[in-house]
Amino acid sequence: MKIYLYPNLDKTHCFEYTTATYERLRKNGAKLFMDRCYKHVFGKLDITFCSEDECVKQCDMIIAIGGDGTILKCSLKGCEFEKPILGINCGRLGFMASLEHSQLELLDKLFSGEYTLSRRMMLNVNVECGCENKSYTALNDVAVTKADDCKIADFEVSKNGRLISSLRADGVILSTATGSTAYSMSAGGPIIEPEMKCIEFTQICAHSLFARSMILSEDSVMKVKCHTNSGSHAIVSVDGNNVFRLSAEDTVIVSKSKYFVEIIDISGGSFFSSINKKLMQPLKESAEDGI
Repeated sequence: MKIYLYPNLDKTHCFEYTTATYERLRKNGAKLFMDRCYKHVFGKLDITFCSEDECVKQCDMIIAIGGDGTILKCSLKGCEFEKPILGINCGRLGFMASLEHSQLELLDKLFSGEYTLSRRMMLNVNVECGCENKSYTALNDVAVTKADDCKIADFEVSKNGRLISSLRADGVILSTATGSTAYSMSAGGPIIEPEMKCIEFTQICAHSLFARSMILSEDSVMKVKCHTNSGSHAIVSVDGNNVFRLSAEDTVIVSKSKYFVEIIDISGGSFFSSINKKLMQPLKESAEDGI
């Protein structure tokens, strides 16, 4: 089995967890690949170092060692080359990760085929900026928000050419089911089972008593325009990585992508376990402690 290791060394103890992952995989006879930029860190290990594209092309799967942000970065290469991704969580929440760093013994299941694949819908994002169009692919979400120089922002959101919301707010979020546990949840949106194919529309701090999220069909083509006061701007963010300013005439168009990502689940029901342990359990512990 050929595996591409993608560590996020900005995470605390990621070096130790990556080394432990390497040892577990090598014990099972895996051939390991890593981007050559890590050669100065892991050069003493039995790893093939090459360009990222070459690593992904040759591997059977990708193991991302970090948090959900690390998996998001891997998703762009994973969807392009149709390679499944296994996440090992070194962060706090890690909803997309199948394993915690304390569960590395479960990596043995990769070699016995004791795992399932969770197929996740992605979004195609087109930003029309005057004569220039920019295209992106998102696994989590697209957020259009007012910039720091903006006092008031009015948003127009339409589906398949029909206006569905005109609101004054701090911003709007269009997310996949996978992204429902990210920015959208923090803004009051519902949690959606990640394999569902839909687009979630959530308002951020809307000036309304009835600001509720909407769950829209996978074939929806969503358009967002933002009208700001003179001299101010809006900001579009795609999976939190591609961030840039919008002018008043720019349009953000979001639809289902032709790409998808497959997330490896070793532990079984890891998404629901994460919801219970990382969201509900802290609340229970606080209640028991009288907080």
